[in-house]
Amino acid sequence: MVIGSHLLGSIVGGKMAHSNFGEDFLKNFKIPKYVLVPKSESENVPDVPECPVLVFINSRSGGQLGGDLLVTYRSLLNETQVFDLGEETPDKVLSRIYANLEKLKQNGDEFATKIQEKLRIIVAGGDGTAGWLLGVVSDLKLSHSPPIATVPLGTGNNLPFAFGWGKKNPGTDSQSVKSFLNEVKKAKEMKIDSWHLLMRMKTPKDGPLDPIAPLELPHSLHAFGRVSDTNELSVEGYHTFRGGFWNYFSMGMDAQVSYAFHTERKLHPEKFKNQFSNQSTYAKITRSQGWFSSSLSQSSSRNINQFAKLMIMKNHGGHWEELQIPPSIKSIVCLNLPSFSGGFNPWGMPTRRRHNGEFTPPYVDDGRIEVVGFRDAWHGLVLLAPKGHGTRLTQAHRIRFLFHKGAINHTYMRIDGEPWKQPLPVDDETVMVEISHLRQVNMLATHGCRSKSINNPVSPSSHGADEEDSDEEAHESAEYRKFGAADTFKLPEEIDISQLS
Repeated sequence: MVIGSHLLGSIVGGKMAHSNFGEDFLKNFKIPKYVLVPKSESENVPDVPECPVLVFINSRSGGQLGGDLLVTYRSLLNETQVFDLGEETPDKVLSRIYANLEKLKQNGDEFATKIQEKLRIIVAGGDGTAGWLLGVVSDLKLSHSPPIATVPLGTGNNLPFAFGWGKKNPGTDSQSVKSFLNEVKKAKEMKIDSWHLLMRMKTPKDGPLDPIAPLELPHSLHAFGRVSDTNELSVEGYHTFRGGFWNYFSMGMDAQVSYAFHTERKLHPEKFKNQFSNQSTYAKITRSQGWFSSSLSQSSSRNINQFAKLMIMKNHGGHWEELQIPPSIKSIVCLNLPSFSGGFNPWGMPTRRRHNGEFTPPYVDDGRIEVVGFRDAWHGLVLLAPKGHGTRLTQAHRIRFLFHKGAINHTYMRIDGEPWKQPLPVDDETVMVEISHLRQVNMLATHGCRSKSINNPVSPSSHGADEEDSDEEAHESAEYRKFGAADTFKLPEEIDISQLS
């Protein structure tokens, strides 16, 4: 039996690896066809499954792994509860299923009601695929939002790792999948913050209409969406984009390496067939970009304070204040989860609670985001050391970057693993990027996972953030608060979902 993830690897080493998961075990997860498919014939199902699941798989993730995993899940569960994201998008699937559930509930179907109450979701793919599903569930604004478990099929796998599901690609055989299902059944619910991102830049007088080619922008479902001229966020003479993220927004050194990696993968997809080769290529690109060289690390032109100003609002209802960026910082990461670049925690774990300016540990549901800086790749290596961390800059409820003309004409940015090349102003104008707290969704977390709740810092919690944050932005329009899914999280037809991280 082959199980790749840290989580399932530990299972193999224990007694569970030798357990016999029979048909009775699988009944805990199966959902009858009539519950999921409209106009299906009713079925006589006496027992409500303990852990009914919907499974979404990016069959093009992880080389052949995604396709193999799809076959295994469909052989173990009912085919109508396992979906290939290459064939049907999750917003259409969930809209259809929940419409059918509501209809059955109105007809007095108690079985369907209990299925909806117990429902859990599994998504298999990279961080881009996981973020897509999270965005869909978030924007559908369901009365009972199902918690989500993530299967790591990507390169970085930061989302799965943060909640205890491992970061190595998993096994695809029946025993591995059954072991994973068993962990999903035992997992606890945990809230996670989501973040809205607004980017505004002046419309160029010459050259192409769009300052960035549409397909150069991140194309995962938490990607940027161009705001129409009639939208209230639109400002005359400016292009306005909005999007959102769950894990991080970064700029500078790390995003440049990521951009080079993604560019190479688009040109030569045949070279990127498994996680190990992907990570090896990533390391080679990091070296080739020169971020370890003294000449580049000593150059001030890429110091972020040379072309950007950082404004922060520390708490909800607070005021904007400028945060001085240390002069040597060439990369900034705005981090929501304690997992970045394949499982590192750039913020670390401060031991003292905030008092007289001290920093707190990173909580995934406190409505605050951690901002960390790095000088160069050598500085990044500090994360390899126990308790290593980057330069802690701030923890804030809202963040605003103001980019101005500098010695370089562009920088690099990325959200949740999806990078792009960002032009910088050539005159006295500015490019603005503003990050603000949006809302929360439910995740499934294993016991002892890295992510912590502010309400229960020791172990996963089913409670959300403080009540004062629950409707903190009710004065903002619904359009501002929505960054995807039901209406706007639609991938362009020309996008190959195998390119999702």
